[in-house]
Amino acid sequence: MVTEGPPAPGTVDARLLQLLVRTGRCDSRTLDRARRAAADMGGRIDIALLRLGLISERGLAEAYAELLGIPVVGPDRFPAEPILADRLQPRFLRDVHALPIARTEHTLVVALTDPLDHFAAAAITAATGLAVTPAIAIPVEIEAAFERLYPPSDVAEGEEKSDTPFEEDTERLRDMASEAPVIRLVNQIIFRAVENRASDIHIEPFEDRLRIRYRYDGILHEVESPPVSLTAAVISRIKIMARLDIAERRLPQDGRIRLPIRGHEVDFRVSTIPSLHGETVVLRVLDRSAVTFDYAALGIAPAVVACLTRTLTLPNGMVLVTGPTGSGKTTTLYSGLLTLNTVDRNVVTVEDPIEFQLPGISQIQVKPQIGLNFATLLRAILRQDPDVVMVGEIRDVETAQIAVQAALTGHLVLSTLHTNSAAAAIVRLRDMGVEDYLLTAVLRGVMAQRLVRRLCGACRQPRPASSELIARFGLAERSGGQAVTLFQPVGCPRCRHTGYAGRLAITEFLMPDEAVTHLVFTGGDHAAIERAAIAGGMVPMFEAGLNAALAGQTTIEEVTRSIRAEQP
Repeated sequence: MVTEGPPAPGTVDARLLQLLVRTGRCDSRTLDRARRAAADMGGRIDIALLRLGLISERGLAEAYAELLGIPVVGPDRFPAEPILADRLQPRFLRDVHALPIARTEHTLVVALTDPLDHFAAAAITAATGLAVTPAIAIPVEIEAAFERLYPPSDVAEGEEKSDTPFEEDTERLRDMASEAPVIRLVNQIIFRAVENRASDIHIEPFEDRLRIRYRYDGILHEVESPPVSLTAAVISRIKIMARLDIAERRLPQDGRIRLPIRGHEVDFRVSTIPSLHGETVVLRVLDRSAVTFDYAALGIAPAVVACLTRTLTLPNGMVLVTGPTGSGKTTTLYSGLLTLNTVDRNVVTVEDPIEFQLPGISQIQVKPQIGLNFATLLRAILRQDPDVVMVGEIRDVETAQIAVQAALTGHLVLSTLHTNSAAAAIVRLRDMGVEDYLLTAVLRGVMAQRLVRRLCGACRQPRPASSELIARFGLAERSGGQAVTLFQPVGCPRCRHTGYAGRLAITEFLMPDEAVTHLVFTGGDHAAIERAAIAGGMVPMFEAGLNAALAGQTTIEEVTRSIRAEQP
């Protein structure tokens, strides 16, 4: 049954506001701000909170659910086909933000984004003769369902549909991209990614569909696809937002978008590339509020943090962080830079691109198209009297040599390399032409890292390890002879039913001692350097991963997927 009596304009159940404060979703100052806005707009305080970006859509939906005792439903509960399409008009359902998701003989389950507004339920009951059972939906998810179930017609009445629907000129593309449904759809795609803490959005056109995928915790997940008829409009809209040339569809382009979401600015790095059925677009989500530049939050082992901190307090030399693309190297370096960012130090970075803006640090963007590359900028920066220099990546011989010279002349240089292990970084620099005697003089430490998915703390379950796993990875010795218990992923709403929530850095830190320095000086190979480092106390990355699995932070499968395959 639906409760009678919607709240009067400008009011809302006081229990909801108390719930928002009690659960930490809002504070009293935020509520005061929303209360003033609601008075000006003549609306409710909870709606004002949402429109001002002071609370997330999911956060408000979960508060509604807790207050009213009704469930929050996701896309897995949405129907494959419209329900009662002959009695309920799509325009009405869109206007009231209601979607029928299931029907029985006498009842109709309806997903609502605003369960406190009882008009929609009452109107649906009047139109269908069925009692409404309400459920709560996230606005961005219900809008995506509307686009799938009730796609806007792309053919005007009386027009003949073309066999080649996307042979439009630039002005037509611009017009399509400026239409309200397209703007709303693109905003939904972007907002949903931020809401669910995705790191990337992949938009891929195919002959019969436009595929949308989000990358959560390093793994791609497909979501509901918009109508294929909107492919050109969606891609053009994103290109307009990123200030790209929408008429150029033959060459790759790069741009950037900045949008206010949930009360703060979020940056998106945009890349387009031509493909068989249009342009493939990838947006990297750079949400500063979702990233914590803190070693403990990153999951770096305390022993490694101690080694890294020790090297960063040295007055000069070179500290490297290595790993493949997407392994968290930049986040680790940013965390280190923030500890060095004091009034008495001049800290400068050279990056391509600048992912996050760090207050108090001079950050410089590489622009190869005008000759402003890493090497050129590094030369110029050294005339600016820096104390600490971060080079986004050492990619070539010239950059490597200048970075080494900077470390020799009294600067602390931080940088990244693409290698599979800490020892391999030494060999890579040698291959680039850096002399062995220079390496021994400047290298203070090398950290290699990977990211593995972190088990969801809400649903993980302990299980005894199998005898095969214990024997294969030597787990009995690591557990001190006690019974070996490993945690397994299960899946719950908190982790999107994946069993994993967030990621954990698995690292190894090579700090050159006398044995390692001798091997570097005499041209020792990667394997010899690694053996000497392990003998000197370095915990190899794979062993660190096994320790994390035994501690219940991740799984053996994650460790072998991310690390074992790349070990020599």
